[in-house]
Amino acid sequence: MSESTGPRVYLSEGFRWDEQEAYLFDIDGTLLRHRDRIHFDAFYASVRSVLGCELALDGVRLSGNTDPGILRDAFQLANVEDSGWRHRREDVLKAMCDHVEAHRGELLPIVMPGVEDVLRHLERRGALLGLGTGNLEKIGWLKVENAGLREWFTFGGFSDRFEDRKDMIAHGAEQARAILRTSEGHGETGGSETVCVVGDTPWDIDAARANGLPTIAVATGRYGFKELMEREPEACATTLAALLEATAAVGTGKHDS
Repeated sequence: MSESTGPRVYLSEGFRWDEQEAYLFDIDGTLLRHRDRIHFDAFYASVRSVLGCELALDGVRLSGNTDPGILRDAFQLANVEDSGWRHRREDVLKAMCDHVEAHRGELLPIVMPGVEDVLRHLERRGALLGLGTGNLEKIGWLKVENAGLREWFTFGGFSDRFEDRKDMIAHGAEQARAILRTSEGHGETGGSETVCVVGDTPWDIDAARANGLPTIAVATGRYGFKELMEREPEACATTLAALLEATAAVGTGKHDS
């Protein structure tokens, strides 16, 4: 849970958080949170309708996971063999998307502090803005559309094909670099474009590091500033609003404030 000790911001030496060429923003806990259970209930409804059995999510890590990873972990915890569900995996995922779409009018998003100001700030600096989320693609876009944030994002890395977050982030980074290489002012040599991950869990940091990417960690989800700092992200803030305010006040490159 986020801490209430006032705003805190950390920037590692030499890291310019707002000078990266592209950003992959996590959705849940980073851009927004929901006051509803629509996405959560989609897991139960889809497994029930496709497989005819009940799913249990007790003991399954949800934060920082992916939608397919949550399904995998739930079945493993229930000692269900892969042969008992993987042949219907795509059907379950489609049913999840259909459930959320059918109930999109019941989604109750709350945009996190400073999100739109930071997106505007980065866009003005010429950054490419994308999503890097454990959500399935249809669900992810539905969430940002309902929250009024769709206009900021031109692409996304989603979990449809990936159970592990690091693989989803790798795919999102590949997309970002491909877009950057085809944009004006970028050459044909790939791999040098700077892509930064923005997330609210230790697993966002781990996934970014596994791909050689820097992370901006924000304590707006289940994990506090100190917990996120244990993973040594390049930047960490209690909120994106605090990060932007600290930058406006003292400039980038300042340490814990």
